[in-house]
Amino acid sequence: MENQNSSKQPHVLIIPHPLQGHVNPMLHLAEIFCLANFNVTFLSSTHIYNHLTLYTDFVTRFSHYTGLFEFKAIPDGLPDDHIRAGDDGAQQVCLQFKSNLNPILKEMLDDEVVNPVTCLVVDGWLPVAHDLATQTHIPVIMFRCFSASNVWVYFSIPNLVQTGELPFKDDQDMDGLVQNAPGLDSFLRYRDLPRFCREKKDMSSCQALEKLFEPEIERNTKAHALIVNTCQELEGPLLDLIRSRCPNTYSIGPLNAHLRTRLNTGQATLSDKSSKGQWEGDRSCMSWLDEKPDKSVLYVSFGSVAMLEREQLIELWAGLVQSQNYFLWAVRPNLIIGTESGCQTLEELSVGTRDRGYIVGWVPQEEVLGHRAVGGFLTHSGWNSTLESVTAGVPMLCWPYFGDQQVNSRLVSEVWKVGLDMKDTCDRNVVAKMVGDLMVSRKDELLKSVARLSDVAMRSVNEGGTSYSNLDHLIQDIKQCAQSPKRRY
Repeated sequence: MENQNSSKQPHVLIIPHPLQGHVNPMLHLAEIFCLANFNVTFLSSTHIYNHLTLYTDFVTRFSHYTGLFEFKAIPDGLPDDHIRAGDDGAQQVCLQFKSNLNPILKEMLDDEVVNPVTCLVVDGWLPVAHDLATQTHIPVIMFRCFSASNVWVYFSIPNLVQTGELPFKDDQDMDGLVQNAPGLDSFLRYRDLPRFCREKKDMSSCQALEKLFEPEIERNTKAHALIVNTCQELEGPLLDLIRSRCPNTYSIGPLNAHLRTRLNTGQATLSDKSSKGQWEGDRSCMSWLDEKPDKSVLYVSFGSVAMLEREQLIELWAGLVQSQNYFLWAVRPNLIIGTESGCQTLEELSVGTRDRGYIVGWVPQEEVLGHRAVGGFLTHSGWNSTLESVTAGVPMLCWPYFGDQQVNSRLVSEVWKVGLDMKDTCDRNVVAKMVGDLMVSRKDELLKSVARLSDVAMRSVNEGGTSYSNLDHLIQDIKQCAQSPKRRY
């Protein structure tokens, strides 16, 4: 896609971490900026670009912005058949992409004549982009793909180390409340902290963790602005705490719903039709859902990065069958650790789910969540999935995997009370009971709660809402940057 940028308009360079959960919301933001008549360059990996063009309407959708939008793809340094999933896979993607990003980004930022960059919108996990932009005096806007609650957890980690709450003690009560994280101490337990907090067993490793997060926090506080994909109505108290450190914080989410508002249409956004852009969605599941009663089906998906041990998958499967509820399960090709192919597992699952289950490789998630037959979502609690479930009005059963997901699941169950938290267990009897709670015994209570939350979230992205107004202010902020000489941030 060619870019015919006009120097009269802001030119925003957007750089996500090259994993689909980071790319999706930043693509939503890119399209919103195009609607504001900004020139946008979206810099990501060749792997991401190839999957977007293969499995989504990406090219067609962004062809409407010819002259405004350009996707610039660079190799992420990994072979095509690399699974790019699980802890190790995600880390390898990040490390390799950072290494390849440095020279191409330096060249782009030094281009002052042909295509000058007004500002960068950069993923918080790409410090090299922040540092290079700072050196060239270009304003940096940090984008956090996580919840405000998780952002504040990261801000609090150095204090947890300094006060001795990290590392965990040998006899640590995992259900005790975290004490030295203001704003979180009323609901966040030790077991709700990100998984890497548990893995740091000695003081030296925790001090290394502290040294990792201190520059991370400094980049956020010194950036021109901070974008968080949430809204005041969902996480107001935590956003207020973040603004005490980063005054120029824009909460403009949920971005999946916000884009639909800005497009002034009820039709699907990119992520609806893209099936997350990783694999081709199996639309046969929609016909299967059409045949089921209202709010009777549990949708099951663990996102694009989480990986399950075979034993975990079997326990989850057995619990689903035992629950006697209808379920639709997206078992993506690389979900299972230690198997070359999911075919045998899919066959076994099919035997046990002939009457009440339906197994597919991948689905159009937002469309599935919006289907009248879906009454619950068994999820890994990724932030995109959480927001999509909230805006669709679907209660959640949370089984978090890593990263921010531990915090999100607690937010869903304890703060918003729109779901149940099943972390740290993978037992078929527990799964069956909690599915029954979600879909039967607590069904009406949870549906009412999530309907209320969905209403306030959707109002925030409509004209006059908090996120809608914050986005207008962000757009004006960037326009002012385009009219100002470069300053150091």
